[in-house]
Amino acid sequence: MKPIYNRILLKISGEVLAGKAGHGIDFDTVNEICSVIKTVADMGVQVGIVVGGGNFWRGRSSGKMDRTRADNMGMLATAINSLALQEALIQAANDAVVMSALDIQRMVESFNKDKAVKYMQNGQVVIFSCGTGSPFFSTDSGAALRAAEIEADIFFKATNVDGVYDKDPNKFSDAVKFDTLTYAEILEKQLGVMDNTAAALAQNSKMPVLVFNLNDPQNIVKAVLGENIGTIVK
Repeated sequence: MKPIYNRILLKISGEVLAGKAGHGIDFDTVNEICSVIKTVADMGVQVGIVVGGGNFWRGRSSGKMDRTRADNMGMLATAINSLALQEALIQAANDAVVMSALDIQRMVESFNKDKAVKYMQNGQVVIFSCGTGSPFFSTDSGAALRAAEIEADIFFKATNVDGVYDKDPNKFSDAVKFDTLTYAEILEKQLGVMDNTAAALAQNSKMPVLVFNLNDPQNIVKAVLGENIGTIVK
């Protein structure tokens, strides 16, 4: 089977990288994910990645802390995760570049759309860190923005659930999974798939979003091949 997408933006939640420990980085998990990403890249798919930072820090849970400072800490957490992914990909023999929305050039490159696309065209995986570079925006918004900028064919939102439900499937046994949704339905039903800014960015750029479970990293390959997994939003 051949991939149905040429260029993808894969959003990975920070919590997934923590594995069973629930915090920090579990390198067995990271290595497994990056091995599958290499498989996808070897199929000729151009891969961009955005990773969250929730395994280290969640700004919205910081209580009375100044929101800007809390969000800045969250952006730095994504940089840590991005470097871990880069190292795992390089060890898997797939060159990778980290680009940051913040100016931390002694560690990673600053984001540049044209350079990012050229890297991907050359078979390198590009990891976009530090969200949008501004507070008050989620990493989902950063992922939707980067997906639009690099003109990805689709935005893969890889999470710890196997799609979008009408309510939390971990709390309600009668939760119903959606196979397809529209952006209007996401906003109307308040499903919590992504924040409103991310949904608006994806909608305005006509970017389909596929939500699927990353607990089995092979789902990335299945998604690239167009198999029926998760929930598609368009």
